[in-house]
Amino acid sequence: MVEVAIPDSLRFRDDEPADEPAVSLDAFLDQPNAVSVRIEGGDDVRRLGPALDRLKLVEVDFPRFRDGRGYSSARILREMGYQGELKAVGDVLVDQLLFMRRCGFDSFAPDQAIDLDVAKRALTEYDFVYQQAADGRVPVWKLRHG
Repeated sequence: MVEVAIPDSLRFRDDEPADEPAVSLDAFLDQPNAVSVRIEGGDDVRRLGPALDRLKLVEVDFPRFRDGRGYSSARILREMGYQGELKAVGDVLVDQLLFMRRCGFDSFAPDQAIDLDVAKRALTEYDFVYQQAADGRVPVWKLRHG
C-alpha cells in the first residue's frame, strides 16, 4: 500500500488556511484585493490566469457527486501553475478522494463528514497508477519501462 500522511482534517497542506471567505469568479475578478474564489459548475477557471499570483484559495463546488466538471477545473489550474490551496466542497464522497487528490485537490470540505480512517484507506488502496496526473505519481508503465 502507498503511504499517505493523513492530517487531523481533510487538508493536506502545511501552510495556514486562507482566512478570507471565497467570492464568486466574477466578484473575484472585480476585486483586486480578493485572495479566495469559489468556482461553480460552468465557470471557466482559465479566466483566473492573470490573477494566479494573488490567489490563496480556490474552492471548487461539487453540487452533486456525479458532476465531474470540478475535476477538470482542478487539473487546468494546476497545469496553469497554481500552487495555492485547492479545496473540493459540496457533495464530495470518500471514494472520490483519491481521484480528486490526483487532479490536484489538497483540501476537502464535504457536505457529509468523512471518517479519517476511511479516508486513509481510500487514499492508500492502490499502490500503482496508470496515468500521469497533477499529483506527480509515476505511472506503472514508466516504472516498468523507464
